[in-house]
Amino acid sequence: MSTTETAIASAEAHSAHNYHPLPVVVATAEGAWMTDVEGRRYLDLLAGYSALNFGHGNRRLIDAAKAQLERVTLTSRAFHHDRFADFCTELAALCGMETVLPMNTGAEAVETAVKTARKWGYRVKGVPDGMAKIIVASDNFHGRTTTIVSFSTDPEARADFGPYTPGFEIVPYGDLTAMREAMTENTVAVLIEPIQGEAGVLVPPAGYLSGVRELTRERNVLFVADEIQSGLGRTGKTFALDHEGVVPDMYVLGKALGGGVVPVSAVVSSADVLGVFRPGEHGSTFGGNPLACAVALEVIAMLRTGEYQQRAAELGDHLHRELGLLTGGSAVETVRGRGLWAGVDIAPALGTGREISEKLMEQGVLVKDTHGSTIRIAPPLVISKEDLDWGLDRLRAVLGA
Repeated sequence: MSTTETAIASAEAHSAHNYHPLPVVVATAEGAWMTDVEGRRYLDLLAGYSALNFGHGNRRLIDAAKAQLERVTLTSRAFHHDRFADFCTELAALCGMETVLPMNTGAEAVETAVKTARKWGYRVKGVPDGMAKIIVASDNFHGRTTTIVSFSTDPEARADFGPYTPGFEIVPYGDLTAMREAMTENTVAVLIEPIQGEAGVLVPPAGYLSGVRELTRERNVLFVADEIQSGLGRTGKTFALDHEGVVPDMYVLGKALGGGVVPVSAVVSSADVLGVFRPGEHGSTFGGNPLACAVALEVIAMLRTGEYQQRAAELGDHLHRELGLLTGGSAVETVRGRGLWAGVDIAPALGTGREISEKLMEQGVLVKDTHGSTIRIAPPLVISKEDLDWGLDRLRAVLGA
């Protein structure tokens, strides 16, 4: 067997089969390119589901991590450390908020947001104990914990993991009327993705997000924005909500916050909202650790310049123009997205999204499928226009367009 086949066979023999990765074994990576164990190079058009917004091996992030590795990596929250205050201060400022509660993974941050909203509902809004409701959208993806899959509408994520956590109302994504009708005096929050990533990069109708903001403010309900995939430059602005000039009550952040170097996530909100917690009520041993803070501080500094947001906007316009030329024929049915993020619905006659992804892999381009015939394109924001065009040429060749 080849080196690739041996590595994959070993992984299949000794790991749980909770993923179905493409048959490529990456050994090294830099910028927008990855190299496998056989020495073959691939253009990365997935960027770790936006965790690698700043590219593989970004020198600023690697240097920040190396410097911190020589000092201290973990104290636990039992003690203070000298990077924590700066991290919280700078992230709060980036978000236009006051207070940060750091965690590690995106799912942890969503769980934290759920707990925060419920506690706020009981302590501040006055909802009767055990009656808090959170409104979510159909086709959502917020993670895979038992609480989160309890409000998923994806059978693959949900089936066989019950009994499910109550307290959630599911309404159609983009339907403001349905959201209004679902609200009661016991509603404490609306939790949505400004753009639904796993669902196929679904962008809501114009005015929907500002409508959610108006409705939640009117009904004394927290607007919780899951910007784990859509935030931190991906859509051409710092946050996807910025496209409608909307500021939520709470941001849920992750992925790119750790620069693809370490897992970093956070809930960012006002002091009034996050102030409902008291010592011992919620926490994480690794949340806000010195290494994570050092890397995240560099991410925040990079975003403050605005250059990555501008790059995503300009290259994103180019990406969507080129992808738009593929529609109207027999190869591509629909293209959606914003900035350097696109969902491409392939004509079923050409194959499934998985089959198209495998053909692109053979051409040296890595993407990932979702929901049947959809492929997602989300390159690192540092990708060059020439490399992006090279990848689009490979897509045209695979589609025969």
